[in-house]
Order: sequence, then structure tokens, then C-alpha cells
Amino acid sequence: MVLLSFLLLSFGLTIQAATPKDVLVVAQIAEPKSMDPATVTAVNDFRILMNVYDGLVRYRSGTLEVEPGLAESWTISDDGKAYTFSLRQGIKFHDGSPFNAEAVKFNFDRMLVKDHPYAETGPFPLSFFFSAIKETTVVDEHTVRFRMDDPYAPLLSNLAYPTGLIISPEAVKKHGKDVGRNPAGTGPYQFREWKSNQHVILDQNGGYWDGQAGLRSVVFRPITDANTRVAEMLSGGIDMMVEVPPDNVATFSSNSSYALHEQAGPHLWFLILNLKEGPLQDKRVRQALNYAINKQALVENVLQNTATVASGPTPAAFSWAYNDALQPYPYDPAKARELVKAAGAEGATLTFYVTEGGSGMLDPVPMGTAIQADLKAIGLNVKIETYEWNTFLGKVNPGLEGKADMAEMAWMTNDPDTLPFLALRTSAWPDQGGFNSGYYSNPQVDELLEQARVSTSQTVRAALYKEMQRIVHDDAPWVFVANWKQNAVTGSNVQNFRLEPSFLLLLHKVSKN
Repeated sequence: MVLLSFLLLSFGLTIQAATPKDVLVVAQIAEPKSMDPATVTAVNDFRILMNVYDGLVRYRSGTLEVEPGLAESWTISDDGKAYTFSLRQGIKFHDGSPFNAEAVKFNFDRMLVKDHPYAETGPFPLSFFFSAIKETTVVDEHTVRFRMDDPYAPLLSNLAYPTGLIISPEAVKKHGKDVGRNPAGTGPYQFREWKSNQHVILDQNGGYWDGQAGLRSVVFRPITDANTRVAEMLSGGIDMMVEVPPDNVATFSSNSSYALHEQAGPHLWFLILNLKEGPLQDKRVRQALNYAINKQALVENVLQNTATVASGPTPAAFSWAYNDALQPYPYDPAKARELVKAAGAEGATLTFYVTEGGSGMLDPVPMGTAIQADLKAIGLNVKIETYEWNTFLGKVNPGLEGKADMAEMAWMTNDPDTLPFLALRTSAWPDQGGFNSGYYSNPQVDELLEQARVSTSQTVRAALYKEMQRIVHDDAPWVFVANWKQNAVTGSNVQNFRLEPSFLLLLHKVSKN
């Protein structure tokens, strides 16, 4: 496939319009896990879901600001503990059942009420987003209210995220756990077919409340090998690919048959370190890893300047909450060796989980081997174990205990609360339903994150997040590596497409000529 790409480019050959004019074929980086928005966690899946479902609110195009979706408007009580939403009327799910306040209540009760009759259709790994909701009340057919014990600053932003998308209750009742293979939303496209490892096909929803979609159908094809995705793009087999391999960015940007799209967003590529057992329990060794890995070289040589070096757990894209006083750990192998020696960890062997590919993982295998070489240079032996993305998540998300010392990971988030709250708090350890797979625990960080959630002042929240970043930077529970500048490439005949800061793929207004 690499040879094919080379030949096509060498002779300036591109083959387009191999796909039908009113059908968009999108290359995905992995097979989706499910199309049930309450049960999935990967941006790879979200890219499909955002075109099948709507949420009560959504991100205004080009921003992370919230605007009305299935809710026309909302009010917030003076004490910040109750949100009341007025719903659009006359909307039906793709299965013909009505969208109303009862449907909204069903969706949130299903995730949050343990004895709900359809709670067993989970698990719901991101229900953390809405754990502050204590009660969902149907005020009338088109009005619904969320009540909380305390103000919860990230609520609207989380409602705009895919976990807040509204699925048909009738579809859940009919299909149970299999609703992820039989989805029904209210979005611009409706589900037609899913053939495993081949495609997911969506068809235009002719009665969409926000105007008819621009394409007859959209086909999502999982193509896990990056070189194959590039070759398919060049041969006209697909119209769009996301997460362009760094080596191919210049190829597409210099060819008028294609359009390269780039958009900054809140992304972090990092290493989860196992603090529960082994040499990485010692902070000196964790800091040594941060000094030993040449992140600038990774960004420049492996990622071809499609990312910048990360300084801590919060991406700079969250400008109001980002601690710009923090600097990335400098590349200093001599200091790293000193720390490893002081900790008595010289010659230790570390098991390192690496994925073949996945949402936001950029170029994970070359990144992993480069990191392995950097750590070898300071006297640490790294044993790499490589897994397919969904298998990888199945090993990492339940925690690294007894399995590995460190693992690659990337998160793309919507609020500065999301990643630290779900992956750094003590009560977010995997056995409590969170994503703190390395078992980090610092009571100060826990308290800062809890305070930030209930503050209604952005200024106060910013100060709390910046202090959290300072502590986490010093504790080094992760190796902070890179912040990606997301990208995608389309054929030049694809119109009205743009990447969003939310990393979500919105195809409602996309068309082809």
C-alpha cells in the first residue's frame, strides 16, 4: 500500500469520484464498539453517533460554546441547583416514537438510577458526567427539569457531549443490550446497516427538524492500518479520512485534488503510569521518565509537527483554565539517570502497553518504540505489548494492576473538568467506575477538583484548576507528551466540511459536487 501511494503521488495521479455523488464514504480508524451513546467512550464511535442523535444542547459550530439542540431554551434556578429545559415539539425518533420529556427522563434515569428497569443495558462508563443529577422530573410533555444537591458548573457542556445524546426509549425496550447495534435517534441521518469490520451505513433522515442533510447516505468504513487509509484516499475508495498520519500531511496539503483540514482542540497524548506496584510507585522514577523522553523529538520527527509538547494534564486549548506558568519537563537524560539511581531502579524492566491505533492516538507504534529507546538510554528496559484499539481499551480501562507498568493514552475532552475528574481523582480508580487506571491519589487534587465542580465563578474555577495542574505536574502520575492539532483530509469535491474544536464529526451540512 505504501508503494501504491508513492507511485500515485510520484506521477501526480489521483482517482476521485469513485464513490457515488450523493454518498460520503468516511474512513474510520477502528471498528466502532457500539452505537448506544450511553455506553461508549471513544471519539471513533462518537464520530458516527453525532450524526444519528441529538442532545438537548450542542456546541455552536467552531466553538465549545453551548447552543440549543432538542431543547429550545432553558432556565437555571438562582441557587444553580435546578435546570429546566423547554423541548422542541413535533419531533419523532427514527423508529417513529415521540421525543418528549418522558424520553429525556428515561435516558438519564437509565444511566443514573440503579434500579431502573433498563439499567442492565449498561454499563455506562461516562455516566460520571451526570452523577450530580439527583432527580429528573417531567414537568409537562415538553418540559423537563434536572435537580442537583449542589451547583454543577460543567452540566451544559456535558449535555452537549455524546454521552448526553438522546436515544429512543422504545428502541432500548425492544432491543435491550443490543440497542447499540439497532440505534434510533432524532439526528440528520438514521441507521441502515452495520456489517462488522466492513461498514456502518446511515441514510438521510428526510424529516429532520433542523433541515435536510446534504447527502443521501454516509458510509463509515473501519480501516485500521494508516497506510491503507492513505492508499484508499488516493485511489478514490473513500471521500474523507480523519487523523491523517503525520508523514502524509504534506502529501495531501500540496495536492489540489484534496483539502486538508486542521483545527486546534483540547487533546492530550500521555502515558499512564502504574503507581500501585513496581518502580513507578516512586515519584523520582516517574519524574525521571518525564525527563528521559525527548518529547520535542517525538513532536518534530514522529508527529511531523502536527502536535506541540504538553506541559501538564490540561491542554492549552482551555485557555481560561490553563496554567501557563508551568513548563514541560525538559529533555534531560542525565538528570533522569540520577533520579533512577537514587530510587534504586537501575536496570528495572517495565511492561508498556502500546495500541496499534485509536482515537487521538496519532502514530502510537512509532511513538512507543521511540519512548522505549529513550528509556533504554537511562537504564530502564521496556517490554512493549501491542494491542488492537478495542482490545487495548479492554486491558487499560480496568486498571494496570498485575499487567503493565505504563500505557499510552489520549483524551479529547469538552471541559477542563472532564479528564482530571475522570482520570486523576482517588474515587475514579477503575474499581469505582472511573478511568484512573494508574491509581493516582492525592487528597489535595481530589479537593480542588470537587471545589471546581460546584463553583459558579469561572475565575474561581480557573484558579482551582491551575493549582491542580501544578500539583499533578510535580507528582508526575503521567508522562505528559503532546497536544495534537487535529486534522482530516477530504476530496476537493466535498463541500461545507469543517473540523470542530470538540473533535466531533458533524456531517449534517456536508455535500459533494
